[in-house]
Amino acid sequence: MSKIISIGTGVPAHAHTQEAVLGFMQRIYASSPEEARKMKYLYHHSGIETRHSVVPDYNLPAREWTFYSPTENLEPFPTTEQRMQWYNRCAPELGLRAIHACLDGLEEPAAITHLITVSCTGLSAPGLDLQLMEALRLPTSVFRSSVNFMGCYAAIHGLKWADAICRSEPNARVLVVCVELCTLHFQSEATMDNISSAMLFADGAAAVLVTADTDPRKGFRLEQFHSEVSLQGKKDMAWDIAQTGFRMTLSGYIPDLLQADFASLVDRALTRAGLRRGDIRHWCIHPGGRRILDALGQSLELPTGALAHSYSVMRDYGNMSSPTLLFVLKRIREALADDDDSYIFAGAFGPGLTMETFIASVV
Repeated sequence: MSKIISIGTGVPAHAHTQEAVLGFMQRIYASSPEEARKMKYLYHHSGIETRHSVVPDYNLPAREWTFYSPTENLEPFPTTEQRMQWYNRCAPELGLRAIHACLDGLEEPAAITHLITVSCTGLSAPGLDLQLMEALRLPTSVFRSSVNFMGCYAAIHGLKWADAICRSEPNARVLVVCVELCTLHFQSEATMDNISSAMLFADGAAAVLVTADTDPRKGFRLEQFHSEVSLQGKKDMAWDIAQTGFRMTLSGYIPDLLQADFASLVDRALTRAGLRRGDIRHWCIHPGGRRILDALGQSLELPTGALAHSYSVMRDYGNMSSPTLLFVLKRIREALADDDDSYIFAGAFGPGLTMETFIASVV
């Protein structure tokens, strides 16, 4: 087995209140006072108060914008090439912030044997893995791999890979680094997919140190992973590359699909581990949106407060895609009592409709 020893997180310097972002979005999307009122209602009921971005423009006057053109329709609109230039400049710095928070006082970067980078909001070669390797002065022989374009559930895929490595190499020190700059991919066309994405997504990074279970330090033992795909939802959550950045499909049916399928998936995962829902004390669910958390809480028949950490991360940061689940897991760890030896169930979802989960025990 393997063990999560430490979790570090980081966000860009530009913090935008949801109210400030609303003003920017109304300028672009609201073609009438009625549309502006509808957007105001959606933003005020999003469950989000603050989001962070590498782009400062969202709460600045147009004359001070540095990413968007200061015109009424934002034309000329940023191209995919321009967005990738921002990604290549900003993503390594944000990733390093999370890494230093993760390793501080626990492990020297030179001890890292494997580096797994996770991202769906930027691509290049050489890319983020080499940029981080060079910045950390890791040996040029360090094992590197990348999890790309998997979306919000990708952190679990990265942990699954780290677990396999630690099971086969007892001395491994695996660093999993998730970096997402979702706000680079704002789309100006007033579709429901674009409006929903612009209301929810944000930028952030998280880093996790994973070792073999023989490591004496406290952490979360990764007991089991379980994944399923609900193919009926494959068109309801999607992510593709367009001329003006990466384009999200985010159907309003996703909460209903998850509410119908997720509870049975949870029961199957628990049965495989010889557990029941009552054995789980902590629920680490990806805050994909307020409606999603509400639907999953009802589907799992969870008591009030069971998803408090998911709601609080959504409130403070929005949906940062792959790092978000690790922000929730970090808050769970910070709230644990010293003698807690319970189980955690974690779940996230993304394009496919893919549902990834893991069960961990506190050790």
